[in-house]
Amino acid sequence: MVMRVEDLDPRAQNPQAAQLLMEDLLWLGLDWDEGPFWQSQRQELYREAIRSLEERGLTYPCFCTRAELHAATAPHASDGTYLYQGTCRGLSAAEVAERAARRPPATRVRVPEVDDPAGVIEFCDLAYGSQREVLATECGDFLLRRSDGVVAYQLAVVVDDGEMGVTQVVRGRDLLGSAARQTWLAHELGYAGPTFGHVPLLVAPDGRRLSKRERDLDMGALRERYGRPEALLGMLASYVGMAEPGESVRADELVCRFSWDKVASHAGDIVIDS
Repeated sequence: MVMRVEDLDPRAQNPQAAQLLMEDLLWLGLDWDEGPFWQSQRQELYREAIRSLEERGLTYPCFCTRAELHAATAPHASDGTYLYQGTCRGLSAAEVAERAARRPPATRVRVPEVDDPAGVIEFCDLAYGSQREVLATECGDFLLRRSDGVVAYQLAVVVDDGEMGVTQVVRGRDLLGSAARQTWLAHELGYAGPTFGHVPLLVAPDGRRLSKRERDLDMGALRERYGRPEALLGMLASYVGMAEPGESVRADELVCRFSWDKVASHAGDIVIDS
């Protein structure tokens, strides 16, 4: 288990908040073997990865503004993100220089053309089973670096997983749509890439994903409500059939009960009504 603080965006670089999150994990009994590592301190690794892709002609500058992207009538990718239509893909050197004089560009990676087998990514998710995605039609040319210089999540996690030897990534099913592009990008950067397991989300009765932004309970409130980590863990484990309703259980006790088959059988979102 590797502890990695994903604080790429300057707005997310809050050591005190990160420390509080780590304390909450330790309270739950979820510790780690390596780290913590801070993405904000690993920028040179990301820049080197982008340089290696640039040298192979796999990147191009993009000058599209957020407003221009949202104003387009293009379809969206499966995870709800904008499917970039390649507006800046064929700009000439003169056009790039003229636009760069007005505003700094973002950096996009060129995914294979729709008829190129290299752009068809297939993998088996540990919970959702066989997956197949055509990058050109499902995600398009995606960002590696924003116009303000902040490295994109898609690139940073691929580099970190590869450099840290991560073999398995477990995360919420809302990120299932990122797995194909990360698998492809890992291959292009020379990494083996991890296996993926995506787990169901906790949602409100109206289907809204629970979040602090919507004033749902944070860990501070949950710790106060449940008192002991075993009670909270038992409640969560019961949602995927790994504990009886009302049972208290420690994190280490759940190891021998864990089963991807059980997770897969509860792969739909889990509604929390209280």
